[in-house]
Amino acid sequence: MDIQDIKNRFGIIGNSPLLNRAIDIARQVAPTDISVLVTGESGSGKEVFSHIIHQLSARKHGPFIAVNCGAIPEGTIDSELFGHEKGSFTGAHEARKGYFEVVNGGTIFLDEVGELPLGTQARLLRVLETGEYIRVGSSKVQKTNVRVIAATNVDIYDAVQQGKFREDLYYRLNTVPLRIPPLRDRKEDIHLLFRKFVADFTDKYRSPSVQLTEDAQQLLVSYPWPGNVRQLKNIAEQIAVLEKERLIDARILQQYLPTTGRSTLPVHVAQGGKEDFSERDLLYKVLFDMKKDMVELKKLVVELIQNGVNARTFENNSPYINQLYREVDGPNKEQLNQPSTLTIHHPQTAGQRDDFHYHTQEAEEVEEESLSLVEKESDLIKKALKKHKGKRKSAAQELGISERTLYRKIKDLNLN
Repeated sequence: MDIQDIKNRFGIIGNSPLLNRAIDIARQVAPTDISVLVTGESGSGKEVFSHIIHQLSARKHGPFIAVNCGAIPEGTIDSELFGHEKGSFTGAHEARKGYFEVVNGGTIFLDEVGELPLGTQARLLRVLETGEYIRVGSSKVQKTNVRVIAATNVDIYDAVQQGKFREDLYYRLNTVPLRIPPLRDRKEDIHLLFRKFVADFTDKYRSPSVQLTEDAQQLLVSYPWPGNVRQLKNIAEQIAVLEKERLIDARILQQYLPTTGRSTLPVHVAQGGKEDFSERDLLYKVLFDMKKDMVELKKLVVELIQNGVNARTFENNSPYINQLYREVDGPNKEQLNQPSTLTIHHPQTAGQRDDFHYHTQEAEEVEEESLSLVEKESDLIKKALKKHKGKRKSAAQELGISERTLYRKIKDLNLN
């Protein structure tokens, strides 16, 4: 089956080289049983590619199930995936099969795999390597023959560096990486997709057809589409249902396009910039930069002292530098007066102090405050819990995160 046949069968629209390359990789890897990691922004169509791989494989007659790992509570994710025995936990009134048991002989698509807890990641790794798993509350090892296709819209390698995702699982899942291009990288496909969606919705709702003027087409193509194909489809449906004008110009189209800037939904992580800083994070970053600047200024004063420059030279012109001189030579001198690596002798001149010995380490050894966001995040969580007397729900509201996220962070940061 060639690429065009796959597009026709699965309703894929577009002729972008990046899109064609992704389809070609899916076609080549489908007949094998190796794991595939599908990456791409939210709304770019990752699940469609999981169906392509399954339907073109030898497992096409077997079961297929798509699981959104981010939508299952952390406390029940193991039970959902691997099943549980009766009485294994509160509410387990009877034994239950997990997805890996139900889909035996087929394919399981794990969407948002980056949201899996570390304990579940260890169980998944064992399934991938040996095909074995154990139900929650059981000691009996069971076997399964399931192909795993995983997908994520976050930078998994970055999560590995932060200790939030197992490195061995990352390499096991990433046997064949499959990247789905965002819509903004498929500009030649945007207008074609819009026309298809509008035609579908006008036919569905029995409304007159819609056309775009030249300036509207330019606006459509130049818009960044943070929600990708899903967002484009929603905009097309809104216009088909709500808009009275059937000839859409740029002014009308602009009313349907959000102007809040780009994002990569969900708002957990931003693409390209590694992290999506909140206002609180940005404030910390500014404060840390100011602290770093202060340290650099103190290093400069130390160098001036080492080079024999008298701080009184700056007395009239720069009281601030003179204050730094007094700070280094005054109460803070003890901090720098470590086992000497350098001794400075300043000759006494009229109106100046006596000779003194100044001991300091190399400038780059001046201790700086840690800039780790992980440490600051840990401190904020501790303060919030202390403020609300251990009430995690209130602490989560204070921090502006969900209670589930707070539970996970407490576990990851060992704050128990």
